Amino acid sequence: MSVVERMDVPQAEAAGGASACPACLAAPSAERLAAMVGPASGRLVLSLPTAHCAACMTTVEGGLEKLPGVRSARVNLTLRRVSVDAEAEVTAPVLIEALSRLGYEAHELDAGMLSATETDRQGRDLLMRLGVAGFSMMNVMLLSVAVWSGAEAATRDLFHWISAAIALPTVVFAGQPFFRSAWRSLRAGRLGMDVPISLAIVLASSISLFETFHSGHHAYFDAAVMLTFFLLAGRYLDHRTRAVARSAAEELAALEVPRATLLRDGEEVTVPIAELAAGDLVRVRPGGRMPVDGVVTQGFSELDRSLLTGESLPVPAGPDTVVSAGEVNLTGPLTLRVTAAGRDSSLHRMADLVAVAESARTRYTSLAERASRLYSPLVHLLSFSAFGVWMWITNGDLRTSINISAAVLIITCPCALGLAVPAVVTAASGRLFRKGLLIKDGTALERLAEVDTVVFDKTGTLTLGTPQPTNLATLARAELEVAAALAGASSHPLATALAAAARDMGLRPAHVTDLREVPGFGVEGRHGGRTVRLGRAEWVGAAPEPVTATYLSISGATRAITFADRLRPGAEEAVRALTGQGKRILLLSGDTEGAVADLAYRLGIAEWRSGQLPAEKAARVSDLTAEGRRVLMVGDGLNDTAALAAAHVSISPASALDAARVASDIVLLGKDMAPIADAARIAVKATRRIRENFAISGLYNVVAVPIALVGLATPLAAALAMSLSSISVSLNALRVK
Repeated sequence: MSVVERMDVPQAEAAGGASACPACLAAPSAERLAAMVGPASGRLVLSLPTAHCAACMTTVEGGLEKLPGVRSARVNLTLRRVSVDAEAEVTAPVLIEALSRLGYEAHELDAGMLSATETDRQGRDLLMRLGVAGFSMMNVMLLSVAVWSGAEAATRDLFHWISAAIALPTVVFAGQPFFRSAWRSLRAGRLGMDVPISLAIVLASSISLFETFHSGHHAYFDAAVMLTFFLLAGRYLDHRTRAVARSAAEELAALEVPRATLLRDGEEVTVPIAELAAGDLVRVRPGGRMPVDGVVTQGFSELDRSLLTGESLPVPAGPDTVVSAGEVNLTGPLTLRVTAAGRDSSLHRMADLVAVAESARTRYTSLAERASRLYSPLVHLLSFSAFGVWMWITNGDLRTSINISAAVLIITCPCALGLAVPAVVTAASGRLFRKGLLIKDGTALERLAEVDTVVFDKTGTLTLGTPQPTNLATLARAELEVAAALAGASSHPLATALAAAARDMGLRPAHVTDLREVPGFGVEGRHGGRTVRLGRAEWVGAAPEPVTATYLSISGATRAITFADRLRPGAEEAVRALTGQGKRILLLSGDTEGAVADLAYRLGIAEWRSGQLPAEKAARVSDLTAEGRRVLMVGDGLNDTAALAAAHVSISPASALDAARVASDIVLLGKDMAPIADAARIAVKATRRIRENFAISGLYNVVAVPIALVGLATPLAAALAMSLSSISVSLNALRVK
């Protein structure tokens, strides 16, 4: 539970200057990442409960993009959600009305309530209808057995009427998901994929009722109910496999807290998160999830950021600690000053950005859309042609012709083709997010699969940019005390690291007077009546070492204090795994030759260059591209931005500068670099799964359609085949590991 207290206006205005940027500590700056897709107010997200195939995707996107003020519309078929980038004057009701005209039910997703609630409701609804259809199917089958066993005349007619009394209400109730979708499609003047399915169910029921009225020997009420049951079973299993392939956007959305408690004159009032404003005070109790972005003003605790960054260890939190929505408060109560809430929070913007990336068009998506667009009219053409041909072949046998026509309608539904790409992309992006990688660009996964060369930056990428002294044990205690005193007077990274190491050793800095920092050279002072210095080799009169070092001048002698940068966790594993995948590894750094050579040796990188300027890094990446290489650039600094932009695909750590993160396609949320190798492997597998899904869909149609056309498949068998093809594609997508 969180408690909120209203601040007065001056306080709120003062608080507005703070920013709860998760990149400062853990996650990337969603505010700046969101800039890649425009302002938050220009993006609307709506649920599409009835969208389920590639034809739906094409219709919705095309219809919305024709509206004035709509810049783009992208449907995430797996999430049944459309993200619309539009001008400020375009509102959700306008989009909902337009979708209604197209035949689609739509609902705006509330900023603080992006969750799986609607998805769960659809699953329960499908399961309920499936249960009703299954129960009725068993009863109708029992009656059918009696007819098949030889019941004649009045007995047969009685069993047929009883079957009709059970089957027809069942079909009307259980088949509603198909009928409603088909009716909306027809009202909008188009033929969606549920139109042939609904037509097949209606045909099977109608011909059975016709036979019963005329005391016919054959009725197909059992087939009509079984057809409905297996179609529902296929749709429910497809629904469950999509739920298992939970996307990164859903993972982020599930972390959003819907409400908090507002303190007014000492009284607690529960309010939706959307009613909070910058400057409010929020109290988060132990065990509670952060409802907003904010800055800690009171209290001490530890935060669990594992779901956002993949980091397993808690991090301390106290006054002035920046926190992000979605983090968990572990040990003590905290009071936060709100900097962003609801739709403006970094978590919500990050989820929106990822949803857009998951919905982006790749060349495989475009191929599936084109195939589905051609396929939809072909379905009905084949069915009507089959009906006409079989009426001619059988000399007017209506029953046989209708059965074959219905089988063709069902078996040719391109649902598997529509799922081929989005099922894999959603499964892969969700898996990578759980490993600590946030995909910003929808085509990044496709491009990552093509990578054969990886270029690493050094400082801040393969290393943490936190140097550590390596030879303090060789210095006398008196020398270390003087060095600690000099280092404490400088903000240089090497001096800061030296001062921290001295404190950790329990050293008391020597008494050094007249301390003065000389920019670009080092620090000097007076000790024991003599000048002492700490800084560059030439300034203190020392011979430079081939590694990163600072130099101490004391009592007429010089001593070198060497440093080694701390490796980023997982750096060795990432380099080793990428090398094992057959990729060429290069290290490009602006650091000194000795430092770069030492790191390359530690990591086993054979190709490296030191002293690289930003233009030289970008030029090297361009040269590799000209050689036909597909380059993955991993970097974090301002000097890496040009190289990141020039690479085929790029990754930046969450701790990177804003410019580097904006230029990159993928953000590494945690400190561990091992997921980079996993990303390369999963990208290759995802591309393979997409191709396999196309092959499954194509093989299914090559085999199944001719079987239906020649009359070897009943409507029931067609329903089974269609459901199995869709489920096979979804299950194959889950093999992305």
